[in-house]
Amino acid sequence: MKVSEAIATRRSIRAFTDQPVDRAIVTRVLEQAQRAPSGGNVQPWNAVMLTGEPMQALFARVAGEFPKGRAALAPEYNIYPPELDGAYEARRFGVGEDMYAAMGIAREDKAQRLQWFARNFQAFGAPVLMLVHTPKYMGPPQWSDIGMWMQTVMLLLREEGLDSCPQEAWAAYSPQVREMVDIPEDHIFFCGMAIGYRDADAPVNNFPVKRAPLDEAIRWDGF
Repeated sequence: MKVSEAIATRRSIRAFTDQPVDRAIVTRVLEQAQRAPSGGNVQPWNAVMLTGEPMQALFARVAGEFPKGRAALAPEYNIYPPELDGAYEARRFGVGEDMYAAMGIAREDKAQRLQWFARNFQAFGAPVLMLVHTPKYMGPPQWSDIGMWMQTVMLLLREEGLDSCPQEAWAAYSPQVREMVDIPEDHIFFCGMAIGYRDADAPVNNFPVKRAPLDEAIRWDGF
């Protein structure tokens, strides 16, 4: 698979099959991803890979907290900036509305929307969940490195025929994640990533995800 094909076919998959994922494939992907760019070769990424009983135990722990609503949420950072507005907020709102529309869930159907949101904390049925963390003293440049590493992982997964969904939603339940998973106290818990094989027929995996035209993001000088 060409890099361009991996980019074109990668998307945040929110419905996975129950097909198991071979550890050898994930190991190969992670070994190759160690070549991701890193300023000063710091390589600030760290992760815990979950499957089987440990993963199900985490799911059960968070499910017990879900009925508490917002009272149970304790992210270690702002998942979205409080000041998010304009085109940025419109894009965020728009993709959610497009997703629910693809599944036939009306805007006023709060119960079904909440039920679907809970699927985040079952990794959308994926058999593997990666939990990403980094030392608390790392700054924006190192967080950028982590993003480039995660993108590298996701593209390499596509080369292997696998799919993924990066999930910052897991950060909302950081205390519960720490209770169930060994993440160092001096590290910040960043996000999860669901890994598995996509359900190709699921509507949630097939709606078009809009992207801004190039001239909204790029300015050309001297060309």
